[in-house]
Amino acid sequence: MPTRTMARSAAAQSNGTALTGKPIAGAGAGAGACAGGPERVVEIQRARILAAMVEVSAERGASNVTVAHIVERAGVSRRTFYELYRDREECFLGAFDDALARARRYVLEDYDPSAKWAERVRVALIGMLGFLGCESGAGQLLIVGSHGAGHRALERRQRGIAQIISLVDQGRAESRARSELPPLTAEAIVGGVLSVLHARLIDATGESLLSLTGPLMSMIVLPYLGPAAARHQLVRPPPAPLDRGMSAPADPLRDVPMRLTYRTVRVLMAIAAHPGSSNREIGLVSDMQDQGQISKLLTRLAKLELIENTPAGLTRGAPNAWVLTVKGAQIEQAIGEGSAR
Repeated sequence: MPTRTMARSAAAQSNGTALTGKPIAGAGAGAGACAGGPERVVEIQRARILAAMVEVSAERGASNVTVAHIVERAGVSRRTFYELYRDREECFLGAFDDALARARRYVLEDYDPSAKWAERVRVALIGMLGFLGCESGAGQLLIVGSHGAGHRALERRQRGIAQIISLVDQGRAESRARSELPPLTAEAIVGGVLSVLHARLIDATGESLLSLTGPLMSMIVLPYLGPAAARHQLVRPPPAPLDRGMSAPADPLRDVPMRLTYRTVRVLMAIAAHPGSSNREIGLVSDMQDQGQISKLLTRLAKLELIENTPAGLTRGAPNAWVLTVKGAQIEQAIGEGSAR
């Protein structure tokens, strides 16, 4: 490289500008320079761990899952796991609460509290069946896995079931035989519905769970509204498949064999903001002063095909000029979108 170019490069690196002469926003500003921040890294790591818990529980049964199984599937260290969760049970409860919250979004999407009882039950049932169809792993954790996950998980399960029983029990107010129907009727009905769903989740046939809407509704309304109402529910057309985009957020690094760290996030976002930057310039923006560390990280990201060196950086004697690959840009975008929520 000519002496003039080397001098210009050194000056750019010292005052926080790229070789183009444009200032590098956030150079030397420390950890806050890049969007996303450690909170986003924690968010992604937590999501990976919870997703791993759901998957491994479905494969092994909740009672057989260990921390080793979870961290291996999630691609995080044991240290990271224990920074977020006290033990395996607490992790399961986190996954349970997350799955329950998503199930509620499906159920409440079209729910109208002012509608008649049978219609309210039908809408809630369709939402639940839609959730189980779209997120079968999370649904299996709620209905199947919670049986073997300890007393705290069972308590959460029972609280959720109690809300369903309360909704079904409101059918007594619309029944001509209300005085003859004990409150236990609703508990028995909900138990039967859950038994059917339990069996379908364990022995999946590929058939849409929404096809159960008519038969289950017929079973629910029969004791309260009589045979005619039950037949009406049975012959109603099945609902259309749900497409609400409410599934769990995807892990942007799911198919990349690496652990996510705050440094990785900062480097990817620095390259996205300043394509063509050199190792030293990226280190300035991402607050990594050790050039050996930044060089190793960039080399690893390049091997994973998340970044690449442009032709300008391949010239003999010229500094590297890094840009994101298509895969790297997709991951950086996913990280950025998550931090903006």
